[in-house]
Amino acid sequence: MVLVACSTDLNQTGSNNAGNSGNQPYPPAIAVTTVRNTVSTGNPISGKGKRVGPASIYPNLNITPGDTFPGVTAREVCVSGYSKSVRSVTSDEKAAVYQNYGMQNVPGKDEVDHLISLELGGSNNIKNLWPEPYEPLPGAHEKDKVENALHAAVCNGSMNLEEAQSIVRNDWYAYYLQIENGSTKK
Repeated sequence: MVLVACSTDLNQTGSNNAGNSGNQPYPPAIAVTTVRNTVSTGNPISGKGKRVGPASIYPNLNITPGDTFPGVTAREVCVSGYSKSVRSVTSDEKAAVYQNYGMQNVPGKDEVDHLISLELGGSNNIKNLWPEPYEPLPGAHEKDKVENALHAAVCNGSMNLEEAQSIVRNDWYAYYLQIENGSTKK
C-alpha cells in the first residue's frame, strides 16, 4: 500500500502550482492499493490484474496503451503552465482517434483526452489519446479529479511521477473510488 499525502482539508480550493484550477478540492492523503488487490469485474489490464470499473470507462489498451514525453520529470510537470505549453493535438489527430475507435465525433458526448494527462507527463502521441465519454458516470470529469489529485501528490513529493502515470494507465477508477469513498488516511 502506498500513501499519497495531499491536503488534509477537503474544502481547500484555490489555484497553486500543483495544477488545481480553483474549482476542485484536493482530497486528503489517499490510500492507494495496487490494481492486483482490487475487486475484479473482469476487465483485463495487460496481464497485471483486473480493472474495477465497467469496460466503457477505459480506453482500449490495444489502441491507446498510453505514452509519455521522454525524460519528462516531476519538476517540469509541476511548473505552472506546463500542460498548456505542451498541449498540441490537431483536429486531424482528433479525427484519427475517432476513426481508430470506429466512432463519430458527436459534440457533447465525449472528448478526445489523454489517457496519461499532460499534467502527469503524458504525451500528445495518438497512442495516448482516446474518445473519453462524459456519460454514463463515471466519465471524463471524474477522471479529471483523479488527475488533479495525482498531480498534487507528485508536486508535493508524496508520489513519484511514474507511479502516478501507472495508476492512470492501469485503473484510474480504482483511485477515484478511494477518493469518493473517503478511504483515506491522514
